[in-house]
Amino acid sequence: MTKNDDDNMIVSLDVGTNKVTALIAEVQPEGDLNIIGVGVTAARGMDKGGVNDLNLVVQSIQRAINEAELMADCRASSVYLNISGRHISCQNENGMVPINDTEVTQDDVDSVIHAAKSVPIAQERRILHVLPQEFVIDSQESIKSPVGMSGVRMEARVHMITCANDMARNIVKAVERCDLKVESLVFSALASSHAALTDDEKELGVALVDMGAGTIDISLFSGGVLRHTAVIPVAGNQVTNDIAKIFRTPLSHAEEIKVQYACALRQMVSMEDNIEVPSVGGRPSRTMSRHTLAEVVEPRYQELFELVRDEIYGSGLEEQIAAGVVLTGGTAKMEGAVEFAEEIFQMPVRLGAPIGIQGLSDYVADPVYSTGVGLLKFGQIELAEQQKEKQRSQRPHWLQRIQSWFRGEF
Repeated sequence: MTKNDDDNMIVSLDVGTNKVTALIAEVQPEGDLNIIGVGVTAARGMDKGGVNDLNLVVQSIQRAINEAELMADCRASSVYLNISGRHISCQNENGMVPINDTEVTQDDVDSVIHAAKSVPIAQERRILHVLPQEFVIDSQESIKSPVGMSGVRMEARVHMITCANDMARNIVKAVERCDLKVESLVFSALASSHAALTDDEKELGVALVDMGAGTIDISLFSGGVLRHTAVIPVAGNQVTNDIAKIFRTPLSHAEEIKVQYACALRQMVSMEDNIEVPSVGGRPSRTMSRHTLAEVVEPRYQELFELVRDEIYGSGLEEQIAAGVVLTGGTAKMEGAVEFAEEIFQMPVRLGAPIGIQGLSDYVADPVYSTGVGLLKFGQIELAEQQKEKQRSQRPHWLQRIQSWFRGEF
């Protein structure tokens, strides 16, 4: 996020395995997000969500930020940053506190959430998110908002997402070397869910599957709250590598062939369609059948979808996701991916792109921007909560003054 010269500006930075995306948006008076700057550059120095060359990552981030700043005609000072990788893990925890007054206050809610997250975690890990699922007051369960309700004791059930400390430090260090402050570090699939899912889907139960180049990030919602998160450390780059090896073409050309011509289901491709495949070492290009390309791609997509299916069923929540699966991210855009996913998951599947945005909406209404737009929405929610907290902390002071007036002390 950036508070640069204007408190209504938010900046997101999506650092992926293949690309870095910077988005700048302003919050309109009516609460809408108006995207005014976009910067996209190839990511170098990243692998499966982790940093493996700090200097190259810094250069990639700086280029993306410069591009977005130029388009938006403003300076970024702080950002909302994503994080992913196999080191991400989740757990559901409970906390309980007595209710001091007869009525639940916001302080009681804060206390019970604090109690829920006070479980011991390994020293090398840090808490990314603590997301309330539901509250229980005495014997009444499934309470979404307990403030103002009466009772003797309150319990909170929360979903906690943690990450490896060193992984988080490395990605934050890369951003700070670009003279930017990290406002919040956000799990990629949680960010994408803010952009690509509807409230109805979350309430009914849905699995968001964010298919990137290095990782597949999964978040499962039911009853309007997050129940399970996971990261699978294989994704679109595996498909690119297969194409490069089998067709003996450089990785850069393999990526182009994948994006332009590949199909996840061979039955959707005509046997007569041909493509030009560049060779290595100055050898002449060859003509290949597009159907042959689909025969290479389909088994890999089958493997990826089966890994996702195993994760969904392993969570024990498969019966609770009545709205099905929403695929997003660049790897989900391939022709035939949605149809193939429906075959494997045996449930409804749709392609998810960012919704509810203005400004450069035509440009960013694409699955590859789900995490970036979701980070903007996360920032918007966090800003609103900070303002509420500020008002709440100021309220006792004003109440004191009003009471003093009534007592005649002024």
